[in-house]
Amino acid sequence: MNANTKPVIFDGHNDLLTRLWLSSAADPVHDFIYGTLPGHLDLQRCKDANWMGGLFSIFLPPYAYVKNNHPDKLADPSHSDFTPQEIVDICCEQLKLAQQLEARSDGQIQICTSLEQIQACQQNKQLAIVLHLEGAEFLAIQPDLLDVFYEAGLRSIGPLWNRKSLFGDGLNASFPHSPDTGSGLTAQGKDLILKCSEKHMLIDVSHMNERAFWDTIEIACQPIVATHSNSHALCQQARNLTDQQLAAIKQSDGLVGVNFDVAFLRADGQRNTQTSLDVIVDHLDYLIDHLGEDHVGFGSDFDGCLLPDELSDISQISMLIERMQQRHFSNRLIEKVTSKNWFTVLDKVWQ
Repeated sequence: MNANTKPVIFDGHNDLLTRLWLSSAADPVHDFIYGTLPGHLDLQRCKDANWMGGLFSIFLPPYAYVKNNHPDKLADPSHSDFTPQEIVDICCEQLKLAQQLEARSDGQIQICTSLEQIQACQQNKQLAIVLHLEGAEFLAIQPDLLDVFYEAGLRSIGPLWNRKSLFGDGLNASFPHSPDTGSGLTAQGKDLILKCSEKHMLIDVSHMNERAFWDTIEIACQPIVATHSNSHALCQQARNLTDQQLAAIKQSDGLVGVNFDVAFLRADGQRNTQTSLDVIVDHLDYLIDHLGEDHVGFGSDFDGCLLPDELSDISQISMLIERMQQRHFSNRLIEKVTSKNWFTVLDKVWQ
């Protein structure tokens, strides 16, 4: 990579599929592929930034958010929570949106289930979608859908989100707080981890509390990944990782993807967009010091986070790369962080 070459970026986490599901546009899939879509990502901006894809989350948003902002998505907004059928339907609809992105893109987008497919996308300038499940509540309702989604291309799972579920307590705490926020995985949660591990799926611990994290380390004999988490030493959000957790991820030969959300970057935990890109680089530096340069990547949380003003969407990612260069990241290290480390860990897990 010379000074004028944009590095290839493979990103550990985005919420595009949820944003497409929430969209009030007549045809948000068409807008993503051929037009301009509000938010952090659309295909043209991704191409211009050399952002070749990554892990695309299928996610059940908080009920209160949907009820207050998108009541048309609910059968009956007077309810206090999603019905079981709504939970299943929302996740299935987001899978269908991913399939539509592939089917309607004239070969520009591909759902990938192997490193070879991802590398072919890189060679052919295609957008690579790796399907990721963020929170597995719908599998508590219809467990057989794990096989259905796997056949459709699901290759990564974060069994828990912030809500309590059949699989564990989730992780929800005010700032500042340690990751120790409750009980670990339930028996059903441990069974789910084992099933996904047997399928050679990536296991994501980004929304696990500390006890669930250690349960996962004990159960899953594979590299463990936090797709979009940062250093707890630098920002004491409960979702960020302690030095002990980082050591365990390193020992597993796993990876941490740095989250660009300001609340998980700043030492004060504030949702303040006047946040320097140096704070992202501080977390990259810290994680590299503790994990090694082969075990850190990007996990932006595009379309699901509050970004620093200097990084308003994917089109501004070059600003972050420039800041990394100014902070003496070598071209070789930048290539590792922006794509190669993700390729390596996915290949290890998917073998």
